[in-house]
Amino acid sequence: MKVVLYGASGMLGSRILRELVDRGHPVTAVVRNPSRLNEPKVTVLQGDILDEKSVIATGQGAEVAISAYGPGPASPAILVRATTTLVSGLRQAGVRRFLMVGGAGSLDVAPGLRLVDTPNFPAEWRPISLAHADALEVLKTSDLDWTSVSPAALIQPGERTGTFRLGKDTLVTDSKGESRISAEDFAAALVDEVEKSRHIRQRFTVAY
Repeated sequence: MKVVLYGASGMLGSRILRELVDRGHPVTAVVRNPSRLNEPKVTVLQGDILDEKSVIATGQGAEVAISAYGPGPASPAILVRATTTLVSGLRQAGVRRFLMVGGAGSLDVAPGLRLVDTPNFPAEWRPISLAHADALEVLKTSDLDWTSVSPAALIQPGERTGTFRLGKDTLVTDSKGESRISAEDFAAALVDEVEKSRHIRQRFTVAY
């Protein structure tokens, strides 16, 4: 499938890009600084996901759009603005299928209790976690065939094992009560969803 990937040069975006390329999908990577990407099999475009006209232009001809954009904890409000712009721009570009990297903080750990609302949740990560929750609400009000993919509580570079578990709105933990996933396996799960479309207009999560 023809895929347009926003945020392709980041920690998750670069691994999603590699997974897509390895599986043979034609990819257009949209980044602020094209010089950061050196991928001979990828079309690299300069773009701005906060600019609707840029999203419309870069989304042309794509069958699937993916956003791996993450502003970090310093600028959480930008995430909601970016999501709103992407939804509107992609819709005008004729792209119906949209997958977005979400957050773990809004996943439930008990009935009526989100991870972000637990006593030991790091205070510095609360604003960006709440921004991810707000971005998910933006998706829910759109008419796109969206999917939000939430990582485990801990995600970092590691190995691609191809073995992991999926959940819906509840944090997935292992026998030790830990919730973790490598960035490589997260990318594999997301591209599985690109190919199989099992969670249309849903959020799902992936962890070991």
